[in-house]
Amino acid sequence: MDGSSRDPAPFARGHVDTPSGRIAYRERGDGPVALFVHGVLLNGHLWRHQLRHLSDLRRCIAVDLLAHGDTDSGAGQDVSVTANAHMLAQFLDALDIERVDLVGNDSGGGIAQIFAARYPQRVRSLTLTDCDAHDNWPPQAFEPFLAMAAGGGLGATLQAMVDDKAVYRSAQALGPAYQQPQALGDEDIDAYLRPLLRSPQRLADLQRFLAGFDPVHTVRIEAQLRQLRAPTLIAWGDDDVYFDARWSQWLAEAIPGTRRRVVLEGARIFFPEERWAEFNLLLREHWLAAADA
Repeated sequence: MDGSSRDPAPFARGHVDTPSGRIAYRERGDGPVALFVHGVLLNGHLWRHQLRHLSDLRRCIAVDLLAHGDTDSGAGQDVSVTANAHMLAQFLDALDIERVDLVGNDSGGGIAQIFAARYPQRVRSLTLTDCDAHDNWPPQAFEPFLAMAAGGGLGATLQAMVDDKAVYRSAQALGPAYQQPQALGDEDIDAYLRPLLRSPQRLADLQRFLAGFDPVHTVRIEAQLRQLRAPTLIAWGDDDVYFDARWSQWLAEAIPGTRRRVVLEGARIFFPEERWAEFNLLLREHWLAAADA
């Protein structure tokens, strides 16, 4: 895995003002827009390999969610997954973008489902990787982290992971999210975590995001999801300790637009970062097939 955040041709970075806050993003490429949505504790850096290697086919945009990355949430702003889905619509409006090829991972996959259910006319195609779905979250393996955060230890825990990257890669933290956690660069961990510690307000926003984990957000959109006709790819790792691969089958059966379900042997939740070349090939095939349909 090329974990380095260095890039000889840097991404364009920007912010746009929306009713939900000042939303940060990075982009590369021209043409139809592909919008990439990350999960909890991460930011648009997750999708660096997609932006680098798919920008010949799409204008690739990776957004930083509310309570994450360089996005500044509005004062008192709801930062729940449903609020984030509505923020994506505001974000696209601010950039004058009508439709997107939507790609989500982890919490971002749940947000992508909510967005697709609420704004189906704005989804050209959908790709879901290991993620929140229906009532499968928060995952049991993540509950100790949520309990720690609820107990007031979030800031100290994040700082410990920044100070000693081995903590981030450990089995007690984010190590189980990767097949090869030792291959993730120190600079990539910093790219994820340092923005969360930049101010007390950012940390408080993340705390509220975590405290709001409730499957009601995805359960309530099941009926709309079962009417979604956008061409959909489901790609899942079969060694994910957070979201069992049976949920890929649930999503494939629930979404009538599903064209393909792929299970990647040995892959874990962050395989779009770790096994990016394999995943990018799936995205290319999916987007081209959807365009030809």
